[in-house]
Amino acid sequence: MIRVLVADDQQLMRTALEHFVSTAEDLEVAGSAADGEEAVRVARRVRPDVVLMDMQMPRLDGVGATAAITAELPDTRVLAITTFSSEQYLVPALQAGASGYLVKDAPPAEVTEAIRRVHAGDVVFSPQVARDLIDAATGGEERRTGPAPLPEHEQLTERERDVVRELAHGCSNAEIGAALFVTEATVKTHMGRIMEKWQVRDRVQVLIKAARHGLVEIG
Repeated sequence: MIRVLVADDQQLMRTALEHFVSTAEDLEVAGSAADGEEAVRVARRVRPDVVLMDMQMPRLDGVGATAAITAELPDTRVLAITTFSSEQYLVPALQAGASGYLVKDAPPAEVTEAIRRVHAGDVVFSPQVARDLIDAATGGEERRTGPAPLPEHEQLTERERDVVRELAHGCSNAEIGAALFVTEATVKTHMGRIMEKWQVRDRVQVLIKAARHGLVEIG
């Protein structure tokens, strides 16, 4: 059972998210919070597997709460959720340690599946959020100057490039494997080699670096 903490200052949205979680057979609500400070306190107490974290909350916003929780509870994953994909929150949330970013108009099934995916170790975002992330993180620099070439020791194999391209579509490891006709374990191996070559810690940084070097399209 995946234990989920729901943090949202809007009671109606918080209740709806709790309902989505509670009706899934493999998920349960471990706690709820109406602001960032409360989210941190409740997370310390209940130690959830995943936090559904609204970005726009009083007292302490979602970015600050995400940073506090991921620093103190490294086994807890945070899934950012907000009204719209915004540069104001998107990159800071992921830099603070969020494992994914959803907009609130996502269907309930997409929300519950995203919880499962971040709990399994995936980084989750929709294709639109992936494009927004690339554009925000690179600042449009590549469109002005063109992508910088990778140094020889950071060059990827063709299959590693395929993995990165599928990642930019917001695909999970399982979806990447299906698209490339390889196993999920093989995808994880490729991803590990990419992160080792590029000296980055997660798939968000893989995506940003790939965009900066022209391996995935922007916009």
